[in-house]
Amino acid sequence: MKDIFFFDSMLTPKIITLLYWAGLIGVIVCGVAAMFGAFGMGLWSGLAILIGGSIGIRLWCELLIVMFKINENLRTVAARQ
Repeated sequence: MKDIFFFDSMLTPKIITLLYWAGLIGVIVCGVAAMFGAFGMGLWSGLAILIGGSIGIRLWCELLIVMFKINENLRTVAARQ
């Protein structure tokens, strides 16, 4: 608990993981709904939403995680000096 209250460890990477899974579930729901006519888009649009959305949400979350990894690496470099 001390790590969280004094900002020694990051809480956000854990939240980003939850956001990834929530986003992935949202993409799946929207893609399947588009496939089966809830929006009248058709099979190919639904597949495009599934593929593009899952890749997009993964890239977005990975970029956020990379920023936190850079922060961790900078902390170790600063601690060595």
